[in-house]
Amino acid sequence: MKKSRATIVLAVLVLLLACFGYTAAVGIGTENSGSASDIKLGLDLAGGVSITYQVVGDEKPDGDDMADTIYKLQKRVESYSTEAIVYQEGDDRINIEIPGVSDANAILEELGKPGSLYFISETDSEGNLNYQATMNADGGISYVMLKGIDEILADGSVKLDGTDVKDAQAGSFTNSMQNTEVGVDLTMTEEGTKKFAEATTQAYQKGESLGIYYDDEIISAPTVRAALTDGKAQITGSFTFEEAGQLASTIRIGGLKLKLEELHSKVVGAQLGEEAISTSIKAAAVGFAIIVVFMIAVYYVSGLAASLALGLYVELIIILLNGFDITLTLPGIAGIILSIGMAVDANVIIFARIREEIAKGKTVKSAIDIGYKKAQSAIFDGNITTLIAAAVLGVMGSGTVKGFAATLALGIVLSMFTAMVVTKLIMKALFAIGLQKAALYGTAKERAAVKFTSRKNIFFGISAAAILLGFVFMGVNNAKTGNVLNYSLEFVGGTSTNVTFNEDMALGDIDAKVVPLIEDITGDGNVQTQKIDGTNEVIFKTRSLSVEEREAFKDAMVENFSVDAEKITAETISSTISSEMKRESVIAVLVASVFMLIYVWFRFKDVRFGASSVLCLLHDVLVVLAFYAIVKVSVGTTFIACMLTIVGYSINATIVIFDRVRENMASMGKKDVLEDMVNNSITQTLSRSIFTSLTTFVMVAALYVFGVSSVKEFALPLMAGILCGTYSSICIAGALWLVLRKVFPAAKQ
Repeated sequence: MKKSRATIVLAVLVLLLACFGYTAAVGIGTENSGSASDIKLGLDLAGGVSITYQVVGDEKPDGDDMADTIYKLQKRVESYSTEAIVYQEGDDRINIEIPGVSDANAILEELGKPGSLYFISETDSEGNLNYQATMNADGGISYVMLKGIDEILADGSVKLDGTDVKDAQAGSFTNSMQNTEVGVDLTMTEEGTKKFAEATTQAYQKGESLGIYYDDEIISAPTVRAALTDGKAQITGSFTFEEAGQLASTIRIGGLKLKLEELHSKVVGAQLGEEAISTSIKAAAVGFAIIVVFMIAVYYVSGLAASLALGLYVELIIILLNGFDITLTLPGIAGIILSIGMAVDANVIIFARIREEIAKGKTVKSAIDIGYKKAQSAIFDGNITTLIAAAVLGVMGSGTVKGFAATLALGIVLSMFTAMVVTKLIMKALFAIGLQKAALYGTAKERAAVKFTSRKNIFFGISAAAILLGFVFMGVNNAKTGNVLNYSLEFVGGTSTNVTFNEDMALGDIDAKVVPLIEDITGDGNVQTQKIDGTNEVIFKTRSLSVEEREAFKDAMVENFSVDAEKITAETISSTISSEMKRESVIAVLVASVFMLIYVWFRFKDVRFGASSVLCLLHDVLVVLAFYAIVKVSVGTTFIACMLTIVGYSINATIVIFDRVRENMASMGKKDVLEDMVNNSITQTLSRSIFTSLTTFVMVAALYVFGVSSVKEFALPLMAGILCGTYSSICIAGALWLVLRKVFPAAKQ
């Protein structure tokens, strides 16, 4: 690169940093598009709309029916936000909380009234019409019910219902005229396939349509042109893709066994308030400053280049969060801050390689080129495995898991781009303008190989003891509390208490004056608060309270704040993380692990590399789980985010070491000892392992020091996970691979 071109590159970089920085801080236009303030925030940070539905009917609804209804509603509201939550309140109410919105009426109109879905024959057994088509004023077609739904149900005109539909997806189809139509693709259950075959056969023979009834009206009535016996069907018409998607969503949740009606809706304030955001920003600033100082102090010119690229990374991630409309919650903020620390990883790998080449006598210019080339495989493989995990979690997970996966994937792609492209470009530009001395980049020092693998029995013993201790504490916790871990509201449910104060209390005053009283009464440090906008009402969510505790709660409010006892109501609420969501998350992690195993097997041509990586991953999860059990850290939605972060971090760190093992193994002589080669590989990557863990740990530690209590609950086990991931990569992974080679010597290389 010529000096003139380098000057232009650096000038453009400064300009981009300024422009992106301004966009991230202030935004573009009157609506501040692209700014940090324009990012869609979750309920915990910005509040949103809360809608309460009441089950219609005199009888108490069945528990299984309520769980099924909640799950299907959860799936539907995820179209508004992955951070939307649905939970049961009392015996016959369902609460839906959707973040980032304030117009309850608009949400209610879009959401519709959840109810039963039916497939109705056009005529009854006597040939009487059940519905008929009419022309709208705008030329469209609508349908008029000629009978009440109860009468239609009674005369057998309902051929199947929503429980018989397995899936419904919007898509584009080619019709008989070879024209493309937008519609909905239906897939029936096994039982639904039989019913649908019978219904479509009858309709085809009569030349009739089959009406789809939902929310007290016929929403579509396609003419049946053939008997459909494979359990698949298409609904086509004058749809936009958005309308087809809405219809598909309607059908997917249409199999509700319960009929619901809106009881009330309200706008709720943020659970944590601006303090959580401001402290997180402070933590990010402090952590970032420490990393910049560290990188420049350790890697000189390379560190300066990385720091500039990291600045661009932070700005871009803020802008892209807006661009992809990702809902950001407190764990999400913590995840982004964590990703800043992890973004250093690729740079550290590259810089270590550059220093190795300089130590071999290469010029700085060639060392940079060779260093980047040699580092590519480790960076590529490490990030791809983590990206695989994010993709699987995004597809198979639900709720906050999807939101986390989106943020994780964005961070991975962006960190690879900034490290492999931006940092390299800056380094070459700095070199071209005159920073060419080898001393400005550093030289790798030859270190004697540390014999990690010879101490494998000690390391394996420590790991086994830590995991076993965790299971012991789980047993003790279960005996004392009935739960193996300190589950929060999100997992076990609790009590929601609505208090109407005599004046509008600020969230800070509530946290300082009211919450401590509740914690003393309940012995629960995980009290959640929500203000209802435009009123003096505040909702307090705690663990399940006994009758005595509810009375003590009420008395405390009356005595300390002169609250009218009649304006205090309490309801039992279910967990916001349903059993289905838990199961889906576990399955998603297992599937991700299998795919990562396959990928590592494919890339390294040895299944034992993949098996060792996944076993180390499992080791880290179990150790952190033990930490949760021993320290009794609250297990809520942040628990899922924490475990998923550890999964990604663990596999990345192990892959870097295995990449060096693979490289060194290719150049081994016949007299070289395999164990010595592994120890040498671990030692060669030791600085990367320590420095990456250090920078990541610093970012999380800053969160712990400056963050609110909810952030601390996330940061503390995450710090344990970072230390554990570093330990397993250095002390366990290589030794485990050697053990597997001895146990399975016939495995293909």
